[in-house]
Amino acid sequence: MAKIKFNFEDSSIDPVTIEEDMKGYSILEVTEDHDIHLNHNCGGVNACSTCHIYVDKADEDDLEEISDTEEDFIDRAINPRLESRLACQCVILNEDAEIEVTIPDQSQIIGHEH
Repeated sequence: MAKIKFNFEDSSIDPVTIEEDMKGYSILEVTEDHDIHLNHNCGGVNACSTCHIYVDKADEDDLEEISDTEEDFIDRAINPRLESRLACQCVILNEDAEIEVTIPDQSQIIGHEH
């Protein structure tokens, strides 16, 4: 069973931990399934940067590797860091993954809200 802990830059939101079978799902899909707010203007097809997250903890084999296209869109995100990823591209590969992410402050992003 995989485990993802979601932290939030917005300190008014408490951390959320999800433990279930998530292999084959993207982190964006997990947020959708559990009503965790994360913008995704392009619908999760790697065509924008609104589902930008920080992957604080993950083993090398827990998530799909970053692609050149994803790196290009991360460069357009608000406050990108070395640990930046797009949640739509973070497909969980390991059924026992232990992942920790931080969702940036979503108030700076204009567009789709779920």
